[in-house]
Amino acid sequence: MTLTIYHNPRCTKSRETLALLEKKGLKPRVVEYLKTPPSAMELKNIARMLGLSVRDLVRKTEAVDAGIDPVEMEEKELLAKIVRNPIVIERPIVVNNGKAAIGRPPENVLKIL
Repeated sequence: MTLTIYHNPRCTKSRETLALLEKKGLKPRVVEYLKTPPSAMELKNIARMLGLSVRDLVRKTEAVDAGIDPVEMEEKELLAKIVRNPIVIERPIVVNNGKAAIGRPPENVLKIL
């Protein structure tokens, strides 16, 4: 599997994480998830690799703004809402060889390289 970062160029932590990977000499596939949101299946796989539930991938403030209540929604409905509102996805997420890490702080991703 290709080293991939789900990236938002407007996010400081996302930019710092991408810079950290590049400083290590790595050239990840960059997915600007606001332009190209992951599918529901990709989100489920990412959550599984992170060892989290799909609900844990949701940024709380952005979810409220988008009218999404991850606690009350069934997973299928939640996934559909996340795909339609990718701004609610926690960021950045780095995936490498069946493992994933959230770059908060950016150094978190080093454990999967």
